[in-house]
Amino acid sequence: MIHERLLADCTVIGRFDLCHLLLMNDASYPWCILVPDRVGIREIYELSETDQRQLLGESTCLGRCMMTLFAGDKLNVAALGNVVPQLHIHHIVRFRHDPAWPAPVWGYRPAVPYDAAALSETLARLRHGLASYLR
Repeated sequence: MIHERLLADCTVIGRFDLCHLLLMNDASYPWCILVPDRVGIREIYELSETDQRQLLGESTCLGRCMMTLFAGDKLNVAALGNVVPQLHIHHIVRFRHDPAWPAPVWGYRPAVPYDAAALSETLARLRHGLASYLR
């Protein structure tokens, strides 16, 4: 199960072996979220060692793909969980020219939702780039 707040703020892209993959509905930044499919887990250390390794592999794969597709200046990876208690890992491609650079994106400004065409294009790029990894 994916927390209702994540489902409200994101679009489901697909599924890795361990994690659901979501796209945050903020067109200001390429911003994906990995959500391990494990009940009651709030922190990475609560995962089994096998799941921890799988999460790291999926995170690495996602980060590499995002940086290749979007040619960012920096990849921010974070597991905050202050609002949504379910373990989820943010992957945000940052650019020196993005609205919040160099500050964190959280709370900088309200999200700018994707329009239908940009959402469709971004989802297609990510699904294509990750096709051999998503189930």
